[in-house]
Amino acid sequence: MSYGMPPAEPAAPPVCPRHPDRVSYVRCQRCGRPACPECQRPAAVGIQCIDCVREVAALAPRGRYGSALRRSGQPVVTWSIIGACVLVYVLEWLLPNDLVFQTFAYATVLTGIEPWRMFTSAFLHSQSFILHIALNMYTLWIFGRVLEPALGRWRYLLVYLISALGGSVGFFLLTPVSMTAVIGASGAIFGLFGALFVVVRQRGGSVRQLLVLIAINAVLGFVVPGIAWQAHLGGLIAGGLTTAVIAYAPRGRYQLAVQIGGLVAVTALLVVLTAVRVASLGLSQPSTIGS
Repeated sequence: MSYGMPPAEPAAPPVCPRHPDRVSYVRCQRCGRPACPECQRPAAVGIQCIDCVREVAALAPRGRYGSALRRSGQPVVTWSIIGACVLVYVLEWLLPNDLVFQTFAYATVLTGIEPWRMFTSAFLHSQSFILHIALNMYTLWIFGRVLEPALGRWRYLLVYLISALGGSVGFFLLTPVSMTAVIGASGAIFGLFGALFVVVRQRGGSVRQLLVLIAINAVLGFVVPGIAWQAHLGGLIAGGLTTAVIAYAPRGRYQLAVQIGGLVAVTALLVVLTAVRVASLGLSQPSTIGS
């Protein structure tokens, strides 16, 4: 008489370590553990779990200003900003009745009721003068390739956007209130001038050539009609301040917190300066527009 082996008990289905109630047959390519759809992250090859992705990110080398060093040298943010400006420029030509200009251009009289124009105007450029967008985008490309890897993508983007706001604030504070529109990325570009000045000085480099470039562009604002030197000045100061916050934040555990706090403080200062002048001029009243 022969006796058979007892039947083997079926193996338990694999479950996600972070969510034990979820069965998953997809395993992390790095650690081999199951990962449910919520915990899966696409990797260069296969799928990795969220824990491995965080571990790799924590071990990645950091730049001087706290940003992760990236293998790709492509200035993604710079190209994105250029693409956005070119897209808006095309829309300016395609949409009828100057719709883009009328909707997004900034005029100081509109500050109290449509303050978002202080940002959106930085993405518009003159239709009648193609060199306006061409020169701005070329300068953005030149400076962005240097500053984006140095500062890190999100820090660089915030410097650019706060500089754009600073340009509008400078124009608002230093010009009479009117319906005269101001458009263009020049305020933000001057912010990159100020940013590069801070970075070069902080690293002990020579800023002589940069100062000459800034001086030439500043003079053009006074001698060439139609250029808002006030926006250039506001952008330059805002870009320098925001980058100084990033560059001189003490390295270590609280570096990121100091940087974020400083950027918030600079933005708050620009908002307060704007709000004070809006209140003093009564621009929050819709009736002011028709005056």
